[in-house]
Amino acid sequence: MAHPAPTSALPRRAFLRRTAAAAAAATLPRFSVLRAGEPRNGRLNVACIGIGNRGFYAVSELMKDPRVNLVAFCDVDQDLVAKTYQRGAELKASSGLTGPDLPSVRLFRDYREMFATFADRIDAVTVSTPDHHHYPAAALALRHGKHVYVEKPLTHTVGEARALRAAAQRAGVITQMGNQGRATEGIRLMKEWVDAGAIGDVREVHGWSPAFNDRYFRRPPSLPLPAQTPPATLDWDLWCGPAERRDYHESIAPVRWRGWWDFGCGMLGDWACHTLDAPFWALDLGSPSSVEAQVDEVSTVLTPRTARVTFRFPARGARPPVTLVWHEGDGMRPPKPRDWEDDAKKPGVPERGMFMLGSRHTLYAPGGRPDSPRLLGTAVMEEFKRNRPSPTLPRVAGGPLKEWLDAIIARGPRPGSNFEYSVPLSEMVLLGVLAMRTGRRLEWDGQAGRITNHPELNRLVEISARPGWRV
Repeated sequence: MAHPAPTSALPRRAFLRRTAAAAAAATLPRFSVLRAGEPRNGRLNVACIGIGNRGFYAVSELMKDPRVNLVAFCDVDQDLVAKTYQRGAELKASSGLTGPDLPSVRLFRDYREMFATFADRIDAVTVSTPDHHHYPAAALALRHGKHVYVEKPLTHTVGEARALRAAAQRAGVITQMGNQGRATEGIRLMKEWVDAGAIGDVREVHGWSPAFNDRYFRRPPSLPLPAQTPPATLDWDLWCGPAERRDYHESIAPVRWRGWWDFGCGMLGDWACHTLDAPFWALDLGSPSSVEAQVDEVSTVLTPRTARVTFRFPARGARPPVTLVWHEGDGMRPPKPRDWEDDAKKPGVPERGMFMLGSRHTLYAPGGRPDSPRLLGTAVMEEFKRNRPSPTLPRVAGGPLKEWLDAIIARGPRPGSNFEYSVPLSEMVLLGVLAMRTGRRLEWDGQAGRITNHPELNRLVEISARPGWRV
C-alpha cells in the first residue's frame, strides 16, 4: 500500500485531531506493549530521525540487524532521502540483505507529527540531525517512552543535556550517545593503563584539531548572508526548527551548519566528544570549575578561526587537579611533550590527537578518536608491552549502535555512552563552546548547573526554542 506524501509542519492541535484517523488507517499491525520500549514479537520497531549524511550510518546498521524492523523515517530534505534510498538499495544488493526496500518505510517530514500520530508503533528512535534538533527530537522520544540513540554532541546547550538525562531517568529506557570511540578497544586500554598507574599522576591534558574543511563549514566573506531561495526538496522552516528562523543560504544547509552557533557547536562540539572522551573517563574529570577561551575573534554568529580553550578541574579524591587544554584551528598544536619522537616522513605533531601528561610517562592517542594509544618513547612502550596490565573492562563488539540494540533486545549491559555518562561529557564540551562563543572566562557551579561570575550568560545555558518547538 502506498504511503501518504511526507507531511509538513502542523500545529499541535492539528496533530492531535489527526491522531485517531491516522491510527485507524495505519497498515502496520498493533502489538501489546509490555513496557516502555519493549521489543515486539522479538523484533524492535525503530524510527530514524535524520536519514541523510551521517543519518545513513544508523539506517545502514539497522538494515543489517535481523532483530530490527524499520518502521518510520523522518527527514526535511527529500534530496537526501532519495540519496539514502539509493544507498540502501546498493547496500541490499551488495550484502544480500532481504528486508523491505527503504521507500516502503513510512516517511515523515516533521518528527512532532510522527510522534503525535505514530508513536504507538515505535519502540526506539535514532536521532542524526543537525545539533539544534537533537534535544527536541530526543525529548519527544523519551516523553513517549522510547529508547533513544543520539549522535554527538548530545545537545546544543548544557540545559538541554541535563533535561535529557532527567527525562531518560523518568522513562527508564536505554540511551546512547553516538561517540563511536567510547565502544573501542583503545579507550579501554587507556583507562586500564591509567587505573594501573602506568603513567602516574596526571595534571595536564592536551587535545587538538584543525579547522573544518570546506565540506563541513565555509566561512562567508561577509555578513549578513544574502537571502537565497531554498531548494524545492528542502523544507527550510522545518530545518530551522527550534532555532530562530532566518533566510536560507547554501553556506548553512544541508551540511555546512556546524560553524554557525545557532545550529552547531563548532569543531569543539563536533570532535571533543571523541578526542577528550578517554581523559574524561580515565581521569574521572567530572565538572570543570572554570573554562576560558582565547580566540582570534569573538562572534555571536560564527565559530572562531582559532581557539585555545582551557578547562580546570579540581582534585577528585586522591587524584590531583587537572588542566585540560583544547587547541583548535589550522596550525594550533600543543608543545611537544617529553619523549616525543618525530616521524621522519611527517615531522611535528599531527593535526589531531590527545596527550595525557603523567608524572611517569605520557599517554598519546593519535587522531581524533581514542584509537591506537601508546606511551611515548619507543623504548618505554616496548618495555611496557612486556608487562602491561591485564584487561579489567568488558569489551564491546560491533560498535555503539549494536551496543545500544544489544542492551535493549538481549538485555545486555548498559551502553558505555548512556546519558548518565554522556551528559557530563557533553556538558564539559558545551561549556568550552560557550567560552569560545562569548570570549569570557566562565566559573561553573556543576551542582547547580550555573555560571556564577557572569550570570547574564546563563540564558545560553538554558533551553530556548521558538514557539511550537519547546519541549
